[in-house]
Amino acid sequence: KEAIQAVEESGIVFIDEIDKIVNSGDYKGADASAEGVQRDLLPLIEGSTIQTKYGNVTTDYILFIASGAFHSAKPSDLLAELQGRLPIRVELNALTEADLYRILTEPEASLISQQRALLATEHVSLQFTDDAVKEIARVASLANRTVENIGARRLHTCIERIMDDVSFDACDYPPGSLVTIDKDYVQKKVDDFLVQSDLSKYIL
Repeated sequence: KEAIQAVEESGIVFIDEIDKIVNSGDYKGADASAEGVQRDLLPLIEGSTIQTKYGNVTTDYILFIASGAFHSAKPSDLLAELQGRLPIRVELNALTEADLYRILTEPEASLISQQRALLATEHVSLQFTDDAVKEIARVASLANRTVENIGARRLHTCIERIMDDVSFDACDYPPGSLVTIDKDYVQKKVDDFLVQSDLSKYIL
């Protein structure tokens, strides 16, 4: 009962990739039900009572936040009624190199922390120098600018490439070993990645 009350009074619902249910202009995509999905969302956002396995939940005071890339459609292509219920529109800037560095260092479960935890299962300690982390952020930012901007997901690609050999060989290291990833090692691992990224622009 307390949980339902907390949801009704302080709940926040985040609807991601709302642009996927938008038909741009006169074009009707393969999903003919896109407008139907918008109409189904409308009563939820306007405020209604929803049946759940925990009981009825009223959405009148729940905050709804929607986001989308809107590459092939515009927010104005949404149903007029839905636009009216999402009145505040904000355009976000692309992640900068500094933002990517913060993503790698500040969260408790950052990608680097996850890699440390994975190697710890093999009794191997992992250390990234600060210069290495900055280099990863620089490479990810550069790849986003030159190829396709996929945001923080680019960090996954970089970390995977850097950790590929280390993760594979971790079981062969003596217990208690320390592996240090420095800037030179990062550059060696992602150098061909940037070359491939540059070439990918010209491949149809």
